[in-house]
Amino acid sequence: MILIDGQKQDMEVSSFQNLDQIFVKVMEEGTLEDRVVTDVFVNDKPFSEIYPHQAEDIDLNDVQTVEIRTLGVAEIAVEITRELYKVVTLMGEGATRVAEMFRQADDADALETYQDLLDVTRDFIGMVSVLRGEFALKDHKEFLEASDQLSGLFTEMTSVLENEDWILLADLLEYEFLPAVNRWKKVVALLREDVRTSGKA
Repeated sequence: MILIDGQKQDMEVSSFQNLDQIFVKVMEEGTLEDRVVTDVFVNDKPFSEIYPHQAEDIDLNDVQTVEIRTLGVAEIAVEITRELYKVVTLMGEGATRVAEMFRQADDADALETYQDLLDVTRDFIGMVSVLRGEFALKDHKEFLEASDQLSGLFTEMTSVLENEDWILLADLLEYEFLPAVNRWKKVVALLREDVRTSGKA
């Protein structure tokens, strides 16, 4: 018996030679369109590949059931937006910590943490852009304004960094970057709403 999200499929395990053939057939039939596989169970036991293409080596002679569990792309995107909200909070905390380090003249650690903060911020913006491209139905002015503000700040902070003016960089982080980052909480909330109403759930 082959199940997808609890629904029995019109195919039998005995029709296939190995587990990989089942996966290929399920993909060909389009059952998993706009869905992501989260779990596979073989004879009610969790299965995940230990090495690439292991499914080809799984003989089906002793297999009675194969169950595939999935989530819609939109459901996963909503989960990602929840994580993005946490990332905004971490970015704010990181900015405060870096500003404190610069003010305490702990320049080496501050610069290292500052670089981490920039990397996280870039990854965050990248992920928001991907989700917007996939799901957003509207061009929210909040997104455009928040992007422009952060972009301008990056330029200003790069210039200050080159001049090694650590106190000014601390001020920028605390009084401009922190409020700019906090604006993204609203953007993430709007994005989550777009994902929920995209019809891809």
